[in-house]
Amino acid sequence: MAGPRIAHATLKGPNVVKEIIIGTVLGLAAGTVWKMNQWNEKKKVRTFYDFLEKGEIGVVVEEE
Repeated sequence: MAGPRIAHATLKGPNVVKEIIIGTVLGLAAGTVWKMNQWNEKKKVRTFYDFLEKGEIGVVVEEE
């Protein structure tokens, strides 16, 4: 007497090439965001020191 047939899910292994591509894309995206942030901070610092050198702004130390 044969029992009912049960459909089992077929497990596939990981697609290595797909994972490498996804990892590379995510890494490049995160690196680009980080680098753009660094460029923005560098621009702010450079602007501050340019203004300080020209005498347009000054730094005052608060006395306690």
